[in-house]
Amino acid sequence: MNYTIVGLLTGLLLALAGIVGGFSGFVLALFLGAVGVAVGAHFDGRLDLTSLLRSRGRG
Repeated sequence: MNYTIVGLLTGLLLALAGIVGGFSGFVLALFLGAVGVAVGAHFDGRLDLTSLLRSRGRG
């Protein structure tokens, strides 16, 4: 398994823990799954998140 798949599964499992039900639970599962895929893709080297997380210089 690569990090993208592991990240997806982790995000979905975290979503299951937070789901109460209904549409909001579905949206939460989609959001956390997408975050898991993004983090996994970053660790696989397919996505560069450092530019988003890097603080920009002031002025």
